[in-house]
Amino acid sequence: MKVISYIMLAGLAVLICLTACQDDDNGDTDYSIYIENTARFEGDNGTITFTFSVKTDQTVNNALTFSYETRDDQATAGDDYIAQAGTGTIAAGAREAVIEVEVIGEEMYEEDEDFQVVISNASAGTIVTSTAVGTIRNDDDFVPLNEDGYITPNSYPGYTLVWSDEFEGAGLNTADWNYETGNSGWGNNELQNYMSGTSNAFLSNGKLVIEAKNEGGYTSARITTQDKQAFQYGRIDIRAILPQGQGIWPALWMLGEDFSTIGWPHCGEIDIMELVGHQPDRVYGTAHWDNNGSHASYGDNVALNSGVFADEFHVFSIVWNAQSIRWYLDDNLYHTIDITPANLSELKDQPFFFIFNVAVGGDWPGSPDGTTVFPQRMIVDYVRVFQ
Repeated sequence: MKVISYIMLAGLAVLICLTACQDDDNGDTDYSIYIENTARFEGDNGTITFTFSVKTDQTVNNALTFSYETRDDQATAGDDYIAQAGTGTIAAGAREAVIEVEVIGEEMYEEDEDFQVVISNASAGTIVTSTAVGTIRNDDDFVPLNEDGYITPNSYPGYTLVWSDEFEGAGLNTADWNYETGNSGWGNNELQNYMSGTSNAFLSNGKLVIEAKNEGGYTSARITTQDKQAFQYGRIDIRAILPQGQGIWPALWMLGEDFSTIGWPHCGEIDIMELVGHQPDRVYGTAHWDNNGSHASYGDNVALNSGVFADEFHVFSIVWNAQSIRWYLDDNLYHTIDITPANLSELKDQPFFFIFNVAVGGDWPGSPDGTTVFPQRMIVDYVRVFQ
């Protein structure tokens, strides 16, 4: 009886072993399944293929299937990529399958954009990472422009062109320009973080583009010619297209060369052009100075007869000498300040350097709201100084 019992127990053990082995072979192992992010440059015309890897932590015994679908993020199906949905398979003896998504190339500069690929309904195992991000990286520097608008000559009787930037190079000329960085609103309670490099300021088709973006926080650029190019008196022309929208604040302006030693407003400030985005058809020209220990300013503004400053190029000018500063929009005078009084000496006794920037938020324009569209761009065709 004992021999028979041992035989029966041994047979049962073999049966249990065979059953367990058979369960493994049928794919009952608890695989961990995940999908990986991917990123590529978008290319130009046509499409390129983004490949997403779906993987397991170990080789599968039998074919493992799963469902997948694409979802919009900043990128939009039909415009930026071709939507996909279906069933994928990791073959028996393998650990990986791929999902291919076609991305639509273009030649227009825009932000890097994301879309998602989501996996579900795995036939075995556990999905531990269900969503991958596909990042379509911009590889273009072309900003579509309306080249129309006002233009000024590159010479005037009685004047000599002493400096200009036509923004024709491959990148910003750092022999003339500095990038200012950080969240520096100089007491204006601005919201943007100023960035260096080409993330927010770049050249495109012979134009300088300064771009304000919403990337979970606001970013923009502020460039200056401080300690590199400064000028006292003359005619200054700046041709530009301006951004618009609640909370957007572009400016083309100048500070006295001694700003870093005596501060503002003692150094003097000449605002060649400012715009607050909720008034997209109006620009301001203003002078600032110190009046016996307090800030003083004198300015005026002008509006277009039709349209807004984002529609096409306009030329913002000042004509500056020891007696006055005169502001012009498209060669039409709209504001003058007499700077002969002694208490306005900072506006005539030293050279001034340039500052170009697009601020976001601040005491004057207020904060962006649901109507504000990003990105917003100030596009500068040229800056010219005649003396």
